[in-house]
Amino acid sequence: MVRVVVTGATGQVAYALLPRIAAGEMFGPGTEVDLRLSDIPQMIDKAKGVLMELEDGAYPSLSRVIASADRAETHADADWVLLVGSVPRGPGMERGDLIRKNGPIFVDEGTAIARHAAKGVRVVVVGNPCNTNCLIARANARSVPDDRWSALTRLDQNRARALLAAKAGARVRDVKRLAIWGNHSATLFPDFTNAQVSGRPAVEAVDRAWLESEYIKTVQQRGAAVIAARGASSAFSAAQAVVDHVRGLVNRTPADDVFSAAVVSDGSYGVPRGLVSSFPLRSAGDGGCEIVQGWTLDAFARSKLDATVAELEKERDLVKDLLA
Repeated sequence: MVRVVVTGATGQVAYALLPRIAAGEMFGPGTEVDLRLSDIPQMIDKAKGVLMELEDGAYPSLSRVIASADRAETHADADWVLLVGSVPRGPGMERGDLIRKNGPIFVDEGTAIARHAAKGVRVVVVGNPCNTNCLIARANARSVPDDRWSALTRLDQNRARALLAAKAGARVRDVKRLAIWGNHSATLFPDFTNAQVSGRPAVEAVDRAWLESEYIKTVQQRGAAVIAARGASSAFSAAQAVVDHVRGLVNRTPADDVFSAAVVSDGSYGVPRGLVSSFPLRSAGDGGCEIVQGWTLDAFARSKLDATVAELEKERDLVKDLLA
């Protein structure tokens, strides 16, 4: 059995995510799930409605489900904590304002994880700005090792793969080794320089001028385009990415591919140690991962990585007072 916390349990992403966890899509149909819905006190009545829907789904893998605003209850002995909830960006709000608004939430989450979660807990930060929220939570849970923290850039990877496949006239499954570097923001870099389409370098399958301009811009701004089109942020595609993210950690990575998540940097590729940055990763299927080494970054790719790392450093400096 696996004990899973989902914060922001009444939000759109969680609403799309929770039934998929209960159905066994994240950990496999043979794994029973003890599911904990965590939210702020004023949302718990609504969360209990979600709980009733989960009960009514009669999921064979769902062994238990609770809803509570008390982290001592929801986070107790948790194996996985999915930090989905965060304050959304409001009209006129700058990114720095959003970071400062969310900071205290993730201080509290980190403290609760350190105090209540299982010794082997793994934490996935979904709520944006997820890289820096992860940095804050980790800093307030020093007893939880660095290799147990990650933040979501899988949605960016999924978007990048789909767009590249469409341009190349290929299937998404034919796009391999396409990694996201850096921050989940408008500076992220979808690394087409190391990607392959049907076994060929992406730069041979698609015009490089398009890759360097329209492609990168479209991936970086896809979230804003979704909001403009549907009047709300990505929900079920984000939920799909969370499922993919965890499955990428609990299953062995295919030999010819990688996946992306933001993890605590060990200094690889010149990313300062301790920053939470997206890298190309591989997993042995034990819940952990390692940064893939030996990738070549040409001058263009290096400049993009440097730009997104500079933004991560700026965000880190903005929350220094919250990094206990």
